[in-house]
Amino acid sequence: MNLGTGLAVPGYFIWTLFLLTNCEEQRIPEEKLVVVTVATTETDGFRRFLRSAKHFNYTVKVLGRGEKWRGGDYMSTPGGGQKVRLLKEALDQMETEDTIILFIDSYDVVLASGPKELLRKFHQAGHKVVFSSESLIWPDRHLEDKHPHVREGNRFLGAGGFMGYLPNIKDMVSDWTGEDHDSDQLYFTKIYINPEKRKSINITVDSKCRLFQNLHGALDEVVLKFEEGRVRARNVLYDTLPVVIHGNGPTKLQVNYLGNYIPNSWTFETGCTVCHEDLQPLTTLKESEYPLVMVGIFIQQPTPFVSVFFERLLKLKYPKNRLQLFIYNQEVHHEDQVRTFLQDHGHLYQDVKSIGSEDDMDAVSSRNLALDMCRKDKNCDYFFNLDIEVVLKNEDTLKILIEQNLPVVAPMITRPGRLWSNFWGALSADGFYARSEDYVDIVQGRRVGVWNVPYVSSVYLIKADLLRSELSDYQLFQSNTLDADMAFCHNIRNKAIFMYVTNLHTFGRILSTENYQTNHLHNDLWQIFENPADWQDRYIHENYTRIMKDKLIETPCPDVYWFPVFTDVACNHIVQEMEHFGQWSGGNNKDSRIQGGYENVPTIDIHMNQVNYEKEWHKFLLDYIAPITEKMYPGYYTKTYFHRWFLVPTTAQNHQTTSATEGL
Repeated sequence: MNLGTGLAVPGYFIWTLFLLTNCEEQRIPEEKLVVVTVATTETDGFRRFLRSAKHFNYTVKVLGRGEKWRGGDYMSTPGGGQKVRLLKEALDQMETEDTIILFIDSYDVVLASGPKELLRKFHQAGHKVVFSSESLIWPDRHLEDKHPHVREGNRFLGAGGFMGYLPNIKDMVSDWTGEDHDSDQLYFTKIYINPEKRKSINITVDSKCRLFQNLHGALDEVVLKFEEGRVRARNVLYDTLPVVIHGNGPTKLQVNYLGNYIPNSWTFETGCTVCHEDLQPLTTLKESEYPLVMVGIFIQQPTPFVSVFFERLLKLKYPKNRLQLFIYNQEVHHEDQVRTFLQDHGHLYQDVKSIGSEDDMDAVSSRNLALDMCRKDKNCDYFFNLDIEVVLKNEDTLKILIEQNLPVVAPMITRPGRLWSNFWGALSADGFYARSEDYVDIVQGRRVGVWNVPYVSSVYLIKADLLRSELSDYQLFQSNTLDADMAFCHNIRNKAIFMYVTNLHTFGRILSTENYQTNHLHNDLWQIFENPADWQDRYIHENYTRIMKDKLIETPCPDVYWFPVFTDVACNHIVQEMEHFGQWSGGNNKDSRIQGGYENVPTIDIHMNQVNYEKEWHKFLLDYIAPITEKMYPGYYTKTYFHRWFLVPTTAQNHQTTSATEGL
């Protein structure tokens, strides 16, 4: 053995000894690792697990496919014995002793790193079998004192994830004789707290979450860590980067949130990397081959711009003979608008079902009925929920949602100028709204992708196959304690079905219905404050924004400027509103409507304050007239102060009106 090297230097002789040690850690070949999991049915969570395993090139063996699950319900009672039975049977077929088994759940698990890191950390643990750890003991709290203490970290065993050498794990499960509904957690716990068995099998727990991260009892410890081109979950309490992330117990929504990013679903460098996977393109289909969609339209309260809603529905870029309409309207105020739409355009659609206020059906029952009609129609491929307050500006919305090929997917829509949207990023402990860390970034478009979320509303697409299988319960919207939309999402979550919201495109917005009054002829005219964007779309001329750029201002006579501002609809609505009011002045000098009661220049008119339109008219002048005035008169500024505003008929015969303003 060469122990050293001699080196002669004038005046000195140096002898250097080298202790020959292997400085590199002993590496376990990755091909020795086999990931084993149980999945009796292929759920959304299972597919997510497989996607993360494929990303890191894990070898996965799935047990129990096609079997009926008899292992109980983890959320309420202990169970999971079926997993131990299936594992024991599978291990009997394996003989290579240096095989390393990673046995983990799959429905609520995401892999955050590859086999190389996992095996390195397993080797560093210095034991033949390593279990995940928990800070909470379950299911038998009386066994707490029997758990061995650890120097730092969690001391309780978690059965949702463990890894070890094949002979040791075989030894560990060899005594299993329990029923499928018995507790796997209790079985492994009793082995672990038995000093002799713990020593003979050589078991430890991953107390500092270097390999496994169970989220139950540790939500405050786990944050996202964005690395270059990938995302990890970091345990800030122990400063570790676990490889296996497990949403055990009541933490399914938290692992769903983490799964939006881990391992590389979304990063700051790449954006969304999985948004274009498993798409269902429609471009290869003839229009006659498009999926048949039932569109459920629900009118439950007085809502502005209903006529515009139906105009946009007509513009939806989807073959109308592949659409069926279900319209529920419980508002008498909107009956004429619904009737007019169906009379003029109902024949364009494959089928129409309309339920009005006279049918005496409540909103929850109408939604259940609509889903059931699609469920029972074997030709129905999708149900598209579209509440009346939804403003769909994107005419390709339905095509985009279908092509995403997801079980339940909603286009993100928001209320302009606010953080209000049609999805929730998280839920509170009692099942209501909570703001997720990424909610604001998603709503404001700083993070763009397709997001797994716990709640969607107002507009969403559901695969009809789900309605005939997992969601076959008729009363999906029914609850004694929750609103209809919350009950619906609650039932979907309970079936482990993922709901998504996409902000890959701009889809539209949500109307505010809070202060909508129905005591006028054209009530939408009063929406300039509540829904300014929709008011502008409806009433401001399409060329208004081009006035200065394209020099659209005409001067018919000195100091008089003529430019487009109102649409034809606006003009008609204002005229009809005044005619409907009908209380024109007599055109005399005596006028009790004004201070002093005397009009110097009398006209036949109606003052804006007579129809309660004074504030709205002032807002219109401030937003649309004042900017043009200031550009035409540089250096001058107006706050649109006024004495009074009024409308006068241009001819006595037909009372067509023009507006005038004193004191602008």
